Amino acid sequence: MKSLNPDKLSLEYRDGANEAEPKNGRRYTLTHSDLTADLFLTIGQEYAYDKISELRDEVLGEWRVGDGYAFLYISVYINGQADTGVSEMRNTIFRRELPLALRAIRYGDQVFYDLYPSLDKAPIWVYFASHNPDYARLENWGSMGEYRGPNLEPSIM
Repeated sequence: MKSLNPDKLSLEYRDGANEAEPKNGRRYTLTHSDLTADLFLTIGQEYAYDKISELRDEVLGEWRVGDGYAFLYISVYINGQADTGVSEMRNTIFRRELPLALRAIRYGDQVFYDLYPSLDKAPIWVYFASHNPDYARLENWGSMGEYRGPNLEPSIM
């Protein structure tokens, strides 16, 4: 598993978001460069659709409240194609890289988590979006506190 290199992480706030607000509805768009391995985290009240490429290899996240508790809802796009080989490959890649993506979000927004420490204990729900039922699923991936620090292994692995 790759470690997070903090020097390769760029952070941008948009839509009036800052280190403290918004709490509910805070959205993350995490993209990357295949050439440089740089990660780009955009935090706002909307997703940074202008940063999403046709490859659709971004990680989208949003803080939500349901049944009286906060949770982080992450979405990754496996695909809508009928090509099972492509779905299998994208599923494998997202599962391998998702711990790094979660560490990048936690590390990049660390002031927010310091201000709201209870969110480190809130569950992470990951939706693997696919029209293929073999890959479409909603899974619990622990909590953000498990992804604290650039090099820590999450306890779910």
